[in-house]
Amino acid sequence: MKRAEANTRDDGQAGVDMPVDVGQGAPVDMGRRRLLASGAITVGFSLLPAAAMAQKAAGGKAAAPSSTPAAAASAAKPPAPPKLPGSLASTPMLDAWIRLEATGRVTVCTGKAELGTGVRTAFIQIAAEQLDVAPSAITLITADTARTPNEGYTAGSHSLADSGTAILNAAAQARDLLLDAAAIQLGVARDTLRTEGGQVLAADGRRLAYGAAVAGLDLHRAAAPVSPLKDPRQFQVIGRPWPRVDIPGKVAGGPSYVQDMRLPGMLHARVVRQPSYGARLVSLDDAAVRALPGVVQVVRDGSYLAVVARDEWQAIVAMRALAAAARWEETASLPPAADIHAYLMRLPAREIQVADTRAGTAPAGRRFTARYTKPYLTHGSIGPSCALAQFVDGQLTVWTHTQGVFPLRGGLAEMLGLPPERVRCIHVEGAGCYGHNGADDVAADAALIARAVPGQPVRVQWMREQEHTWEPSGPAMVTDVAATLDAGGNIVDWDYQVWSNSHNQRIDNAGRLMPTWALARPFTPAPPKPIPMPEGGGDRNSIPLYDLPRMRVLHHFLPDMPLRVSAMRSLGAYMNVFTIESFMDELALAAKADPVQFRLRHLKAPRARAVVELAARQFGWPAPGPRAPGHGVGFAFAQYKNLMAYMALAVELDVQRESGAVRVRRVVAAVDCGQIVNPDGVRNQIEGGILQSFSWTLHEQLRFDRRRVDSYDWSTYPILRFSGVPERVEVHLIDQPGLPFLGAGEAAQGPASAALANALADATGRRLRDTPLGGDRLREGAA
Repeated sequence: MKRAEANTRDDGQAGVDMPVDVGQGAPVDMGRRRLLASGAITVGFSLLPAAAMAQKAAGGKAAAPSSTPAAAASAAKPPAPPKLPGSLASTPMLDAWIRLEATGRVTVCTGKAELGTGVRTAFIQIAAEQLDVAPSAITLITADTARTPNEGYTAGSHSLADSGTAILNAAAQARDLLLDAAAIQLGVARDTLRTEGGQVLAADGRRLAYGAAVAGLDLHRAAAPVSPLKDPRQFQVIGRPWPRVDIPGKVAGGPSYVQDMRLPGMLHARVVRQPSYGARLVSLDDAAVRALPGVVQVVRDGSYLAVVARDEWQAIVAMRALAAAARWEETASLPPAADIHAYLMRLPAREIQVADTRAGTAPAGRRFTARYTKPYLTHGSIGPSCALAQFVDGQLTVWTHTQGVFPLRGGLAEMLGLPPERVRCIHVEGAGCYGHNGADDVAADAALIARAVPGQPVRVQWMREQEHTWEPSGPAMVTDVAATLDAGGNIVDWDYQVWSNSHNQRIDNAGRLMPTWALARPFTPAPPKPIPMPEGGGDRNSIPLYDLPRMRVLHHFLPDMPLRVSAMRSLGAYMNVFTIESFMDELALAAKADPVQFRLRHLKAPRARAVVELAARQFGWPAPGPRAPGHGVGFAFAQYKNLMAYMALAVELDVQRESGAVRVRRVVAAVDCGQIVNPDGVRNQIEGGILQSFSWTLHEQLRFDRRRVDSYDWSTYPILRFSGVPERVEVHLIDQPGLPFLGAGEAAQGPASAALANALADATGRRLRDTPLGGDRLREGAA
């Protein structure tokens, strides 16, 4: 089915509901219309105070009157209700997550977005398991400000931990309530019933479909803090490989992304972006552009410039002509690229003491120090950012691959001077990335342009050079580390410092949307703020998980940002784990210890030790016998944010000394991410994270001169090619049935970079500490 012909997907198959009927005003949600017509449960969000919700969750019973003054005083100050699991804590009503229709159909809602991690499939598996229905019977609605809970951003590997946990518990409680309702209808004891295949089964052989049972059930109630979860030993869906619902369309070339969307009567637009930060449009003669075939309108607001046309190629031709007709005044002054790390260390900093367990005099021993650096990185989305928008009767609808539909709605509403309830943001998967790329900015482009041509949907897609030069990049960083080894080769003192800009310039206000900077009345971005630990930003994973008797970790937070930066996959964890795990290898060498045994000597946590031991065992560490010149092995370990998935991996590679070319022969990883929902999905994420991390570590670096970003295409921003993909990647999983979900989407970034660096040092005999490690830098180090 072509998107231009489709209404809301409502065919009983698991998938994203994508309303595209935009003939009059906002899209008509046909699924919701049928839901209301059937008299089934409808979604609702409670405005009840916490105490009232707790009472409702307890069955609506009022507390007994107090009989003593002490009891009365206690009753006057009721205890806080128990914390609800996952995102139920912020959206506690069950029908915000689970909807049941009289037809027996099940709809599950999540405020998280599918970014290529496979969470759609995982959420369907979780709900199907706890509800005892087939996954194909579930329709999943993701990230839509009109239909789903507000779960903020899909980021930080929180999807399963937050939304998955909410769905797990909401589904379990819904199934329990179905059993209560069925017991009444069947006139039998509740404990004589069981569920199977979307039906309630009685001991006497009678069956009641969920659609019939729901007639006596109201899910518009607050969730209870404790759920009747199924015994993990009974799982039939969770913990098993399940075909990802988003893959068939992508493999077959079907419409899968926002870039593929086509709406009836849709116009195409392109933006003429400023040539550099702060550039001002001083003159424009657009008469010839307006006369070009297919051109509908030229949009100008201050220095903001765009063109709207009937088809995409006409829009591109007009954009190029408009760019040639524009005259700009440039004033940007960027720091020298060759001196960027020294420049960052000279900037004013807010000093944040992340950890300090030092007491008394530092013990004697051998002192070792090192400095590591990371350049600016671009997300490099393979598909340039894209959005569609329609403005009708003061209502704005935007289809977007943003990672946060609700924050984006707030930013767009402020930008256009609209109440938030008059803006709807619907997430549609993008051919993009993990992190803050151009998705929010292109949504702002689409909104501004749609307002200029009301009534018609407008599609805006960036050009490749716009994606590379204007998206927020991952910050450059500097880390300094010092440690003392005692006579036995044990770490007895650790001192760590990190210099970094903000890793989070997401949409706190309209000024965080880059197109607003060019408007006649520009918006000012909200000031940068550090992200508190334990999540952290530039200091994420700066505290080693190792057991160290003395430790100091200091974050030099740099509010001033010479280049535009924001969140990139794993934030500061990539650089901090790269530093810590590279330095652990350097200390192991100084202590004349095997790198794996040196780590285990300083590591007590059982789950951490388990992944280290499993990776080493499956790899066959240490490799027996002498190795050929240029051949090396490396190892690394981390727990992402010290809160989420544990991962260890070993790398085997060859370095060609004459050219510096790297051939990765083998990668063996071990992962513990708690209860595994879809093993194939976890392996997908770990494998993808390893490849992306290798690309960052070997090749990637954003280049710029004193005025502009110079990395505008794939030749000026090289990434890992297919020829550089490891010959073999093994991912071994440690399942923990019944334990909390620990996000795995960003677990690989840090350990993969460090294991690669350690293997390169082993192969060349020379330690490289400044990424990217490949190219001339590695060739000189290998010579």
